[in-house]
Amino acid sequence: MNEISSVHNRLDQIVQIPANGINLEGALVIPSGARGIVLFAHGSGSSRHSPRNNFVAEVLHKAGMATLLMDLLTREEDSLYQNRFDIDLLTWRLERATQWIMGQPQCESLAIGYFGASTGAAAALQAAATFGPSIGAVVSRGGRPDLAMAALDRVQSPTLLIVGGLDDVVIDLNRKAYRRLKTEKHLAIVPGATHLFEEPGTLKEAACLAADWFERHLGTKSERRESLSESG
Repeated sequence: MNEISSVHNRLDQIVQIPANGINLEGALVIPSGARGIVLFAHGSGSSRHSPRNNFVAEVLHKAGMATLLMDLLTREEDSLYQNRFDIDLLTWRLERATQWIMGQPQCESLAIGYFGASTGAAAALQAAATFGPSIGAVVSRGGRPDLAMAALDRVQSPTLLIVGGLDDVVIDLNRKAYRRLKTEKHLAIVPGATHLFEEPGTLKEAACLAADWFERHLGTKSERRESLSESG
């Protein structure tokens, strides 16, 4: 792990996450006083350098969330188109990254959430089904949750599905997945947005919806335990 900067009361690091003989490179940002950490699962053809993903991450930082942006595929793996739709592989890598985060001293008090886009959303939901209540919340932006259909009824994490209002096919797929989810859930449709949320203001709206969801559901682990005991 290499620290690259510590400015504006936050820690920025480039990290190497071991996963079955390879290292996944990621960017870990922990603002001072962070209450939760959000792991990004990128979609097909995207990367941790994506301007859209980094924009969303900055909105989350301002909301008091730490983030881990990483590439679930190596450059060579990503060059093979079929790997981008290998949901089991993406899920397995996300699970390894989650276990790595759980073992980092600076993150041990932080509740964990997932932010998935495109095929990464399916990986996020499958991983959430595996980890159960250890994952405090999931957000999908322009995602393909339908690709994780068999796992959706096992997801316990509160789940927000965000879809562009002009992304007709993906809206239908998200509605089918939404019906399958049994946990706390919400489907948000951003008017005027296409699949990549490239229209003015639409990505900001999606990012703010995500930040609100994570603020609502992610606190420190001690805060979550108190909340669960009160609800019980």
